[in-house]
Amino acid sequence: MKIVVAIKEVPDTWGERRLDLETGLTDRGASAPVLDEIGERAVEAALAYADAHEGTEVVVLTMAPASATVTVRKALAMGATSAVHVVDDTLRGADLLLTAEVLAAAIRRTGFDLVIAGNLSTDGGGAVVPAMIAEMLGVPQLTALSSLDVSEAAVAGDRVSDAGTMRVSAALPAVVSITEALPEGRFTTFKGIMAAKKKPYETLDAEALGVEAENPAVPRYIMLSVAERPPRTAGTKIVDEGDAGEKLAAFLVAEGVA
Repeated sequence: MKIVVAIKEVPDTWGERRLDLETGLTDRGASAPVLDEIGERAVEAALAYADAHEGTEVVVLTMAPASATVTVRKALAMGATSAVHVVDDTLRGADLLLTAEVLAAAIRRTGFDLVIAGNLSTDGGGAVVPAMIAEMLGVPQLTALSSLDVSEAAVAGDRVSDAGTMRVSAALPAVVSITEALPEGRFTTFKGIMAAKKKPYETLDAEALGVEAENPAVPRYIMLSVAERPPRTAGTKIVDEGDAGEKLAAFLVAEGVA
């Protein structure tokens, strides 16, 4: 079994996060970068299967700046077998479609039986990249799973929605995305950190994957502008002078709520 886990470096969730007003991209200097928590859970899901099935290969894959090497090595320290890191300045600011195209090309090149990803990243929240990857690879997709069961020939899991819980399954190869209902990533050990330095680490660019980032024949989403959120203003204060109910009702009507 060869499992590819898509991971992502993001600004620390507990730190300040903001956009660079000149580029429209995440200001990576505003907060320390970390491995996205949902990515850690995806790695843990793959490692849990590998722990119980000797010979399983777990490859972590990311598309990120060269500076993300430290973050990727954390996944190796957790226990992943090897890493593939796509680094290319032409991919800076890539939209969801281009991101999925690059990741799919890397996965196709690496080979896979199962691809595991988080359902959405904390710095974006598009929640469509795993489905896009599956479409480009031409394999089944099981998204937003709150449980994951992997066998030699198939994968299954539960998907929770407002309508209830659905049990979904597919034959391998397949792409799945998981939610925060799955277990947290394991802690890294000193032994794991030292071992990570010797594990295979492949760096690729868009050309090596056969992807033309600025191909005019392929539609891309373009960000036209970005602006800071306006400062919060003082709200409307209603003083009860015996007519607070009437004032509140009038306010709600004016706001189009009532």
